[in-house]
Amino acid sequence: MLLLHPAAKGQKPGQVPVKRVFDVQDVAAVLAGFAARRGVGAFGPVHQVGGCQFANGKDPAGKLISVSRRGFTASRA
Repeated sequence: MLLLHPAAKGQKPGQVPVKRVFDVQDVAAVLAGFAARRGVGAFGPVHQVGGCQFANGKDPAGKLISVSRRGFTASRA
């Protein structure tokens, strides 16, 4: 599932105003898979907020992306 979230308030003119969020069941497993591939992009640490996990990063073109289990968490609430 692909989610679109508003990007940070500090976005510069000309930057994309949304962050693409890929909703996955296992954030750590997806990031491990990305780490094994070249050119996927760089991600920061996994954050835990309530029952939701996510990690922010940038794709190879420098656009904001995130991997999250928000949808899976919400569907089980």
